[in-house]
Amino acid sequence: MANHYYNAEDLAKFGSIGEHQKELADKFFGWYGAAFADGALTAKEKSLIALAVAHAVQCPYCIDAYSSDAYEKGYNESQMMEAVHIAAAIKGGAALVHGVQMMNKVKEIAM
Repeated sequence: MANHYYNAEDLAKFGSIGEHQKELADKFFGWYGAAFADGALTAKEKSLIALAVAHAVQCPYCIDAYSSDAYEKGYNESQMMEAVHIAAAIKGGAALVHGVQMMNKVKEIAM
């Protein structure tokens, strides 16, 4: 038995999420596949976006999957790390901008 939540081997089992809800899983995988297909953005561009989002939502399975996918689609380590920095900047900025809410609340209760 593993002594942690994340097991890299579990990523390969993702397709089995439909075991007890096949209809819903089929809908998810159909939508997921369509979302990542070439459209207004290329599948390659979407892979780099997915890598950044994976870091923002801190999904280790997604990080593994899209690190491999982005690299295989031709992105290099520098480009991939820059995408991670963009995700971190957005996440950090989001936390900081919520400081305005805190300042508003403190002004409200201090009056």
